[in-house]
Amino acid sequence: MTTQRLELNIVRLLRPRQWIKNFAIFAAITFSGQLFNLHILSNVIIGFLIFCGLSSASYVVNDIFDIEKDKLHPFKKFRPLAHGDIPIPVALTIAAAIVVFSLYFSFHITPAFFVVSLIYLAVQLLYSMFLKSVEIIDILAIASGYIIRVYAGEFATSGLHISVWLLLTTISLALFIAIGKRRSELTLISQNKQANIAAIRKTLSHYSERLLDLYASIFATSVFISYALFTFLENPQGFKPGINILLPDFLPAFFQRKWLMITIIPVVYGLMRYLQDIYEKHEGESPEKVLLSDKALLSTVIIWLIMVLVILYVIVP
Repeated sequence: MTTQRLELNIVRLLRPRQWIKNFAIFAAITFSGQLFNLHILSNVIIGFLIFCGLSSASYVVNDIFDIEKDKLHPFKKFRPLAHGDIPIPVALTIAAAIVVFSLYFSFHITPAFFVVSLIYLAVQLLYSMFLKSVEIIDILAIASGYIIRVYAGEFATSGLHISVWLLLTTISLALFIAIGKRRSELTLISQNKQANIAAIRKTLSHYSERLLDLYASIFATSVFISYALFTFLENPQGFKPGINILLPDFLPAFFQRKWLMITIIPVVYGLMRYLQDIYEKHEGESPEKVLLSDKALLSTVIIWLIMVLVILYVIVP
C-alpha cells in the first residue's frame, strides 16, 4: 500500500465529515451573546478541536468492536477496518495517541471541561462495548453524545449557561436524530433480503418501523414545542452594537419584540425536510451525510444560523 493510499484510509478511519456534530459546542457562547468575546471564543474553538479528536478516536474504537458486523453491512463493509485497509494495531495506536493529546489539552481549558471529556469517552466506550446491543438504551446513548457536546461548550466558557428550554430542545433534537438513524438503518437493511438484521445490529431486531415512527413523531413534536418556548421566553444578553443612537425614538421599542420566534420557521421546515429524507429518500443513517448532501436542508440550517446571529447581535438592543 502506498503512503498516499494509507493516509487516505487513515482520514477515512477518523471520519472528519462527522466532526460537524461538534459544532454543538458553540451553543452556549452563541446564545449567551458572547460569540465575539475573543478570550472565551478561543477556549471554545480549542474545545471544538479537542472533541473532533475524541469523537474520531471513539469512531475508531467502535469500528474495531464492530469489524465483523460491518463486514455484513451493505455500506459499512467498505470502511477501512472492515475492508482490511488498515490493521487493527495501527488503528488502536492512532486512537490512543489522539486520546492522550486531546485529554492533555482539555485539562488546560477548565477542570470541568476535562471531566466532561472523560465522561464523553466513557459513554462512547460503553456504547461500543455493549450499550449498542440494548434496545432503547442504544438510542439514549447516541443522543447523549450530542447533549454532552453542548455541556462541554458550556464548561469551556467558564460560566456561561444555556437556558433550560434550549437544553430541552437539544435533548429532544438529539433523540430525534438518534431515532432517525435507527429508522434509516432498519429500512436500509430490510431492503436487503439476504441480510440478517440481528447479526448486523442486534437492537434493530427489537424495533418495528411503526414503533420508530411513533418515537420520531414524539420527539419531532418535542423539538418544535421546546424551541418555540425557548424563543418566546429567552431574554438575550451580552455584546450588542449600540444601534439605538442611529434610530428614531419610536423604533427601539419596536425592536424589543420577540424576534427569535421568527427562527421557528426554518426550524419547522428543517424538521419536515429531515423527516422527508428519512421516509421518502430512506436516508438518515448518517445525519451529517444527510445535512451535507441535501442542499435544501443545509441552506435551511445556514439561514437559521444567520437569522439567530443577526437577531442576537444586531437587532436586539
